[in-house]
Amino acid sequence: MLAIETIRTRTDAVRAAARDKGDRVDLDRLLELDAERRALLAELEAKKAKRNAESKKIGEVAKAGGDVAAARASMKALAGEIKAGEARLAPIDSELRDLMLRVPNVPASDVPPGADERANECVREWGEKPSFGFTPKSHWELTKNLDIVDFERGAKVAGSHFLLHKGLGAALERALISFMLDIHTREHNYVELLPPFLANRDAMTGTGQLPKLEEDMYRCETDDLFLIPTAEVPVTNVHAGETLPAAALPVKYCASSACFRREAGSYGADTRGMARVHQFNKVELVKFVAPEESEAELEKLVNDAEVILQRLGLAYRVMKLCRGELSFAAAKCYDIEVWAPGLAKWLEVSSCSNFTDFQARRAAIRCRTAKNKSALCHTLNGSGVATPRAFVAVLESNQRADGSVTIPEALRPYMGGLERIEPR
Repeated sequence: MLAIETIRTRTDAVRAAARDKGDRVDLDRLLELDAERRALLAELEAKKAKRNAESKKIGEVAKAGGDVAAARASMKALAGEIKAGEARLAPIDSELRDLMLRVPNVPASDVPPGADERANECVREWGEKPSFGFTPKSHWELTKNLDIVDFERGAKVAGSHFLLHKGLGAALERALISFMLDIHTREHNYVELLPPFLANRDAMTGTGQLPKLEEDMYRCETDDLFLIPTAEVPVTNVHAGETLPAAALPVKYCASSACFRREAGSYGADTRGMARVHQFNKVELVKFVAPEESEAELEKLVNDAEVILQRLGLAYRVMKLCRGELSFAAAKCYDIEVWAPGLAKWLEVSSCSNFTDFQARRAAIRCRTAKNKSALCHTLNGSGVATPRAFVAVLESNQRADGSVTIPEALRPYMGGLERIEPR
């Protein structure tokens, strides 16, 4: 959530952010309500001050034995006016908060202009795209021949775009998760959490999924709980309503979770195979940092995610997203895209975002500065990384002419030393 002062003083920038991100919010109505609220508050404060002063006078007159009947009648009328004003204030506050929750974060000054992915900037590339002496197969051909992912039976259990890993496919998925958690906890000094996979409405609002994205979430109506779209939601809200000491910053967490998203299957060519599914696993990285450190900490976060792909030997590129590609809550974001040779395309495996104080204001997460002053934290998060597309890239990049797949050396200790997955 943006500060109301930001919306008042940077209205043009806020309008531009809403336009570029495709968010429809009535800023004119918001500012009208804000002005009405401030006028009403000033009126109420004046009446309360008058009430306090008159109450003191009445007490003094009554103590001296004077007649206070008329003054008390006047006070009763004034109390009624205050009560009526407070009743008028409640719906204004409610509508104003709802509108403010729908205002997106303003992009950072160095975010490129542009409406879609064509305007994203490539910051760097790493590794070489693998070359083959044969036509590389897609991951859905490889998984079928290796008998490690069963798309049909996954769909039989839960519907289209749900996966069933089996045998060495399940082992490879588990190996990826364990490998990533070990790197992030042992080398990058993140504290591992295992959060709930359900989140309440307050938590979903705190990170910015609600109210905008409610229709994209899986909701348990009886309990008004949501299946998490990412571990960012529960992990960020671990410190909701808290103040973090300066000495603790940056606070760094990693968490592996299942992620649930309704929107899978609505993107044409991405609907086949594992590139876009309703349920997937992801190792998430979350940071709580001092405001002045968030830019530097974002770069470190991206580097932490890159290490995973480097250790796996996967070619990738880092893209700085343009204004139109930023998420609702992000002020700046880098996507890391891995090369999938069987598909002959780049696949996003990580988005690393700086939310500045946008989430912290919604979730009331504060910190102490070096001068012991209270401030809103800056929050960051990134995938470290999501497994489906990493799984795809591992298979497609390491396939051999005989249909087998070589397991990256970094994963072999997690698969009992196995070096290759052979066709069934």
